[in-house]
Amino acid sequence: MDRTAYLDYAATTPTDQRVVDAMLPFFTERYGNANSLYALGRDAARALEEARERVATSIGAAKPEEIIFTSGGTESDNTAIIGLATAGGRAKGHVIVSEFEHHAVLEPAWWLGKHGFDVTELKPRTNGIVHPEDLEAALRDDTILVSVMHGNNEIGTVQPLAELAALAHARGALFHTDAAQTLGKIDFNVAELGVDAASFSGHKIYGAKGTGALYLKHGTRLAPYLLGGGQENKRRSGTQDLSGNVGFATALEIMDAERATEIPRLTALRDRLAERLLDAIQYSQLNAASAATRLPHIANFVIPGVEGEAMLLHLDAAGIAVSTGSACSSGSLKPSHVLLAIGCPVEFAHGSLRVSMGRFTTEEDVDYLVEKLVPVVERLRSMNPLYEKTVAELLGVKE
Repeated sequence: MDRTAYLDYAATTPTDQRVVDAMLPFFTERYGNANSLYALGRDAARALEEARERVATSIGAAKPEEIIFTSGGTESDNTAIIGLATAGGRAKGHVIVSEFEHHAVLEPAWWLGKHGFDVTELKPRTNGIVHPEDLEAALRDDTILVSVMHGNNEIGTVQPLAELAALAHARGALFHTDAAQTLGKIDFNVAELGVDAASFSGHKIYGAKGTGALYLKHGTRLAPYLLGGGQENKRRSGTQDLSGNVGFATALEIMDAERATEIPRLTALRDRLAERLLDAIQYSQLNAASAATRLPHIANFVIPGVEGEAMLLHLDAAGIAVSTGSACSSGSLKPSHVLLAIGCPVEFAHGSLRVSMGRFTTEEDVDYLVEKLVPVVERLRSMNPLYEKTVAELLGVKE
């Protein structure tokens, strides 16, 4: 193996050593339970509330109490979707989610649909954007909640949240966003965006796995998802992960401090990859290329005539880590629901390749991927008896 290249930062990130250093004292020295009254517990409580305030400051929250620490994005999404919809004992109402949400949003929405709520899945357009006029048409007098992710985890398109949230509020509905892929990577301010709730994940920003948070605007009612000891102001029971929450706050502050330089660096890497890959591999396409705003670290391609899983395994043999579709469901042989939602043909969706870059990605990593991918695609296409037919039918060309 010549070398390795980790290019799946949208799936997870390595924990930054600075984050690890900030967490370490809370494992063996300052290990108290933040809910205990003695000195060790009071010290833990102070550290916990300092972490909460640091996160609140980063996202522009009005009060530290608007931050609820959770075990990650999935818990935050589930808590928001089910907790906001059923707050106050509500048992019915209309909920809107976009069709290309992460399954941590879709599955709770489907659960609501089986328990008395009416759920609409709003289709994004082919450019990967949920357009305000489409949401406006879907809103109803009984709409209680709208959830649209900020940045899509597969194709990297950034949604016009401020406009979408304003439309929801005009009809009396709450607005939630899954911001796991955008927190720290692009500007995210809850006041400017006008959201009522937002979900975050620590391991997407070089924090520890199993950490995250839910922003809940002051005064917004929420039915608790976890019951027990009444921690997190009775909104999320369970002894708080003190080391993880301190690490989450530290990771976010590092992201904030480095964002001004990271955005142009990652954007240049993303564009370098797209230019070289599209030039080197015939008929390859960049998904959502026409979107006005895309995340700097994600590029998603379809390569006709190959299976994504086969590409992934061949690249893995060369020491390259990428994904095909969402990493959370990469064990499935089903095509990406995100690509299908934006109108990508099933045959193309099966040949998707998501490349996501991060803090330690270099130009050499990008070039190495293209170098190794070209012969892989040639080999897989030569083994596919339907390749010429697929190209002819879907692209209108002949080999």
